[in-house]
Amino acid sequence: MVRTILGGIAGGFAMYVVGFIFWGTPLSRIALSKTGDLESATIQQALAANLTESGSGSYPIPWPGTPQGTTLYGRGPTAMVHFNTSGFPVMDSAALLAGLILAIVSALIIAFALRTVGHYFADFGLRARLVAAFAVAIPLYIHIGQPIFNHAPWPYFVYSFVCDVLGFLAAGLVIARWFLPRSVAVE
Repeated sequence: MVRTILGGIAGGFAMYVVGFIFWGTPLSRIALSKTGDLESATIQQALAANLTESGSGSYPIPWPGTPQGTTLYGRGPTAMVHFNTSGFPVMDSAALLAGLILAIVSALIIAFALRTVGHYFADFGLRARLVAAFAVAIPLYIHIGQPIFNHAPWPYFVYSFVCDVLGFLAAGLVIARWFLPRSVAVE
């Protein structure tokens, strides 16, 4: 049990480091489109003028729930705006800490899952294949599904997919390599 918890914590740190490399460094610019300062200020003013009353939330623009909105949506352009009424620092230390805690909790779930099925996998190679299968399958559906189902921008979601695959791989492989028994008897 102690090894499983330690594995989850170590895996969480590994996942966090991968996430930080992808999102906390200039590398993240690969995933993002940008506007100039003037355009950004104009869009920010439009958001403040039109969404502040409704509050923070995710807004499909135009709203497709009315006949006019459906027509406008079909005509384009469209956007999914994740709107926050408050500003916050670009590098928010509270979010960084919460992200670390989230990574540790996620890796603890992975550690307990690997511990549960570990006796079916006699060596690291088999465990690594199991980790890899889930590390690809789950982000594949979650991230690549967005451009497929919702016509979201491919670059952002492919980037998110690669980041999450590598993060889950890092966490799972750390746990499988150093925090599970090296070999077990298969029942």
